[in-house]
Amino acid sequence: MNIEIDKSVFELFPEFESERLLFRKILLSDAKDLFLIRSNDDIMRYMDVTRFESIDDAEKLINSVEESYKKQAGINWAIIEKDSNSFAGYFGFFRIIPEHCRAEIGYALKTEYWGEGYMYETINRMVRFGFNDLKLHSIEANVNPANEKSKKVLEKIGFKMEAYFRENYLFNNKFLDSIIYSLLEKDLSEKVRA
Repeated sequence: MNIEIDKSVFELFPEFESERLLFRKILLSDAKDLFLIRSNDDIMRYMDVTRFESIDDAEKLINSVEESYKKQAGINWAIIEKDSNSFAGYFGFFRIIPEHCRAEIGYALKTEYWGEGYMYETINRMVRFGFNDLKLHSIEANVNPANEKSKKVLEKIGFKMEAYFRENYLFNNKFLDSIIYSLLEKDLSEKVRA
């Protein structure tokens, strides 16, 4: 059982790969791709965060995730499709709670990569990093209840729904519901561990 995260992951940015994807640091040169994701209506439908209005918004986010890494408060990656060397999306342990060995994840893919199993491949690889390298005890995902695709991929990995909060989140002057999913290291199936 992990009772302390491994802060050595903050000494040199961890980059790695899966079968079809590379995971690397998000760079300022990724701002256009990040803007395309965070300004797309289909992608933003369930994200419940402010849409990007300009490339400048994307650059601010990139600077923010860089600062988060420096402060050991989060780690975020660009998801790169190997075959095309294209920016497909992003994944992050965007909120790390070291005193509880817990982190919250966030992720998004460009629509042209939907339905290809890329997010399953990403989350599968990232939870293993979270447990094996970062030494987390638990990983959390906060999901809009209408986001069936996100719920399905989390459940396929082994995440369990822990809570359904009614109108707990104020966004655009409207109270929204949230579902909290959680994965403990001991919950991982053998299929996902490999």
